[in-house]
Formats: sequence, structure tokens, C-alpha cells
Amino acid sequence: MKIDGTPYRCVWVEPSDGWSVRIIDQTRLPWSLEFLRLTTVTQAAHAIRSMQVRGAPLIGAVAAYGLALALRADPGAEAMERAAAMLNATRPTAVNLRWATERMLTRLRNTAASDRAAAAYEEAGLIADEDVAQNQAIGRHGVELIRIVHAATDRPVRVLTHCNAGWLATVDWGTALAPIYTAHEESIPVEVWVDETRPRNQGAFLTAWELGRHGVPHTVISDNAGGHLMQRGAVDLVIVGTDRVTRSGDVANKIGTYLKALAAKDNGVPFWVACPSSTIDWAVSDGLTEIEIEERDASEVTTITGRGLDGKVTTVRVAPSGSPAANPAFDVTPARLVTGIITERGRCTADAAGLAGLFPERA
Repeated sequence: MKIDGTPYRCVWVEPSDGWSVRIIDQTRLPWSLEFLRLTTVTQAAHAIRSMQVRGAPLIGAVAAYGLALALRADPGAEAMERAAAMLNATRPTAVNLRWATERMLTRLRNTAASDRAAAAYEEAGLIADEDVAQNQAIGRHGVELIRIVHAATDRPVRVLTHCNAGWLATVDWGTALAPIYTAHEESIPVEVWVDETRPRNQGAFLTAWELGRHGVPHTVISDNAGGHLMQRGAVDLVIVGTDRVTRSGDVANKIGTYLKALAAKDNGVPFWVACPSSTIDWAVSDGLTEIEIEERDASEVTTITGRGLDGKVTTVRVAPSGSPAANPAFDVTPARLVTGIITERGRCTADAAGLAGLFPERA
């Protein structure tokens, strides 16, 4: 996608040396656009853990490149397994992370040590390129939902989204925002309601930033405004991303997604979830009991970072000193509240039969 007309990806190999890995430091957005150069697996793990990169598909791609960096330093089998375990421990909820490292290990365990580093870079590149192609396909399948609403109403289609599931959450294009970008490219008028997404404000910081830079009309709203807008008939569709989908259609996504699904159900607003197949966890059936929910530091709730009137970026406390805070990073939306799932193979109902219909080889 584009930043002020210039196309970018969220992770790439540095052309000048052919081995170090570049990422956009998302903790600096929207205040400044800064790029980081990763040279070790430890740096890659830190980038994932600290959310310099975030979003399930992007985490997987960066982890793949992190393993390549590890093998460049030490191609031995023991070092490889240790590096994979370090990467897997960084974020527990998103399934793409472990999917990517397992895919890498499947190839590299059967590769001679002398060839492992080159094979790792090749496989990581394939994972990144496949992510781009999958997200483009999600855009093609999802834009039909927007096109149908526009044909029926002959006005801009109003889509509500939560957190950031745009190109900053993937290698390119995004998941939930891919249909929106596709509609924009096809000149289908679309307007996006952007949840701020406390406590880390990925909607206000990242989604609004990338939509604005790409020229897509949007409005930032408080997290609690979505239900009100649905009651007033101001939302045509909800499209969100996800960090894990169970084989039965339960969806784990950024905290607050469940409340949007409840509001959508109550107001008859279609609630769609967009994800590549790498986000489907075929080993898990019941999302409420089987998915580990990451608990992040309480300071994300008790403080907030922003740009002051003096132009300086600063962090301030918003809760009384001494008040404890809980910070679950995700919640689980039961399949019964999900209208359907958009994947690179098409759209389906959020249940075992629907998913098996798109992916019969996993049934």
C-alpha cells in the first residue's frame, strides 16, 4: 500500500546488504515514520514482543525472518531450535507466529547446516509474498460485500472496524482493510468508522494513519460509540481482523471485538471477520476455553501517550496512583455472533462446515 503515494511493505530484506531485515517501527506512529534494521534474532523477538511490529500475519513473517537471522549467525540444529522457541514465546495468542516458525522448521530440519541460512531466507520470502497474495485475495472476496451495499443504497458504504487490521498488520494490503482498499481502488465510495481501540489505540494511531495516508475517508470514534452508531443506522458493515480462528468459527481478536459483535447482532448489522488461512487454528475447537489470552502490562491501561499542545510526544497517567489495572489484550467472539469469515479462498459461514467447505483438506 502507499504512504503519500509511495508504496511500502511492512517487512523486507535490506537491498544494500542482502541479509538484514527492515521494519516500520509502529510504536513511533503516527507521530513519526521510522524504520528499524534488524540484524539478530534477539532484535526480531524484541520487535514482536514490544509491538514494534504487530498484527498476526506480520508477526509470523517477522518471526520467519528472525529465524533466518539466527541461522546466519549459527546454522546448527540446537541454535535453530532455541531461536524458534524464543520467537514462539514472544506473543501467545496469535497463531500465525507458531505457524510460521513450524513451517520454517519443517523445511530447515531437512536441510544441511551449510544450506540452512539461504533456505531460511528463501522460505521467509515465500511466507511474505504469500501473505501479500492472500490479503489481495481477501480484498477481492470482501469487496463484494461493499459492492452489494453500494448497489442497494447508491451512497458511500459505511464500514466500522476495530483495532488495526490494515497493511500495517500484515506484509501488505491488510485483512479487514483489504476489502476497503480494494473498494477505494475501484472507486466504490466507502467511509470507515475507526474505533480508537484502547488501551494501545491501534485504531486511532495506526488505522487512521494508514487510511489517511492512502486517501481513504474515515472518522475516528471512541470505542463505546460503535453501538450508538449502529442503533442510528450509520453502520452498514462491521469488518474486523483476527489473531486466531478456531475450526468451529470462534474468533479471538483485540479486546473489545466481542462487544462490537453483540451490538451488531442486536442491530442486524453484518459482522464479518477477515483472515488468511494461516490464522485458522485447526487444533482448537472452543475458543473460550482453549485459547490463551495474553495479559499485557497494566501501564498500558493506566497511562496514555500522545502529542501535547507544545508538539512534544509525552506519556501521561490517566488513572489514580495506586489503582490496580487489568489488561487482557484479546477477547473471544463466539461463532454464533459472526456473520461469516473472509479468507483468500472466499467467504464462508463461521462454523465447522463453512470452514471445511473452503479447506476440505483440513476437514
